Amino acid sequence: MSYQVLARKWRPRNFASLVGQDHVVRALTHALEQQRLHHAYLFTGTRGVGKTTLARILAKALNCETGITATPCGVCSACTEIDSGRFVDLIEIDAATNTGIDDMRELQDNAVYAPTRGRFKVFVIDEVHMLSKQAFNSMLKTFEEPPEHIKFILATTDPQKIPVTVLSRCLQFNLKQMPRDAIYGHLGHILKEENTASEPAALALIARAAQGSMRDALSLLDQAIAYAGGKVSEEAVRAMLGAIDQDYLFKLLDGLAQQDIRAMLSVAGEMESRSLSFDGALQDLATLLHQIALAQSAPEALGPDLPERERILALAQQFDAEELQLYYQIALHGRRDLPLAPDEFAGFSMSLMRMLAFRPQEANAVAAPIPAKKRPEAPIARDAGAAAPASDKTGSRSAGAAASAAGPAFDGDWPKLANQLKVSGFAKQLAQQSELRGYDDESMELGLAFSAKHLADRTYQDKLRAALQEHFGKAVALKLVIGEISGNTAAVQAQSERQARQGKALEAIQGDAFVRDLMDTFDATIVSDSVKPT
Repeated sequence: MSYQVLARKWRPRNFASLVGQDHVVRALTHALEQQRLHHAYLFTGTRGVGKTTLARILAKALNCETGITATPCGVCSACTEIDSGRFVDLIEIDAATNTGIDDMRELQDNAVYAPTRGRFKVFVIDEVHMLSKQAFNSMLKTFEEPPEHIKFILATTDPQKIPVTVLSRCLQFNLKQMPRDAIYGHLGHILKEENTASEPAALALIARAAQGSMRDALSLLDQAIAYAGGKVSEEAVRAMLGAIDQDYLFKLLDGLAQQDIRAMLSVAGEMESRSLSFDGALQDLATLLHQIALAQSAPEALGPDLPERERILALAQQFDAEELQLYYQIALHGRRDLPLAPDEFAGFSMSLMRMLAFRPQEANAVAAPIPAKKRPEAPIARDAGAAAPASDKTGSRSAGAAASAAGPAFDGDWPKLANQLKVSGFAKQLAQQSELRGYDDESMELGLAFSAKHLADRTYQDKLRAALQEHFGKAVALKLVIGEISGNTAAVQAQSERQARQGKALEAIQGDAFVRDLMDTFDATIVSDSVKPT
């Protein structure tokens, strides 16, 4: 027996096995159980979501020899013939090739006759929007006064092209794109039944590449089994799809956070050497930026089982919300412009350079270290109940502060110091997200919120400790405590300053005489989000 492709072999035969269209199945099930039958049904949705499959299941439900039912038996002659495409009273018409009025007249002539075998004569018209205007007009009479033995099931990917006179005579059901989780679970079930090994990450890649189409997912799965020669592995699926390893994207965003264009171009060159799709890379980069923006505003939306959740949360600390929106738009526009670029590598690398070139000024200001200023009069130590050591005109200090002569004094302003330290990446975020709990001449204790505990990695602490040693010119013991904090951090202060600047900018616009004249003349309003401080 010849091989049958998975999309046909695993095509649902009843409502219970249809995946991802519960809202449609529920409505049709109730209608069939209550015998509330309409003469015309319209199924809309993108490719591969089950429109034609649903039409055939409905035809079985109407013609099953056990009676009109929501659970056709699947074994009677009517059910088996519909499944095999041999049922004489199920007429399937492809409107893409039968578009003219003559084709519709032939259908109308056929509709006059009673069913040969079944209870109803069912006409399934696929891609019905392709019919000509004259063909639609010729159908109207049959749609208005259909014979009792006739049922029409229309399917289309573009309902906007169907005349309203036809739409108003149909029960309409919009089939949704399949959720990735539903596709992932269905693929796993099929492979288990097929006794084929697979890796979860490989199925996740296929589910994402299918873009909501179960048929596309099954076709890709067929291709992956052939490509891998057995076990469907992540490596094989990535190679087959030209998919981008997430690690490349994280490296690109790490380079972007550190304003290191050489590192970003190095990653792009490595992607080119592996012949990876730059169009797919920009698409995946936009997806990752969206996830990072979610992590900033609604971390719970990421889900606890997301493999890259910790890395996404870490990146959420390195970018402002405004930056993420800009980078997201640049990724989308870069993908759109990719066909116009001299070559894909040039288009992709230019998008990366554009992200750096148009980075908001506030972000650049935060990223650049602020020069430290010496404060000879400030104490280096702070012990409970101890008076601040005095300094004379020559800047000499008390014995408690003498050991710090090699570096600038610390006045207890940790947010300012966090911006001054020569540190980058996650270690910089650790400095800016933490607050000072206490310090003395040789040690510091910092507090870090639970939401930022991913920054407490030993590597980041070591880098911060080294930066403190470089700043003060001596070793400083660092202790990190994770728990509740008051919010006296460099990150919170920077956000407050941005909001203050935004408020002043909005006030300036609202108070501008020219703007007010425009508002009065044209009854205009100010879109607050469009106002940016200079």
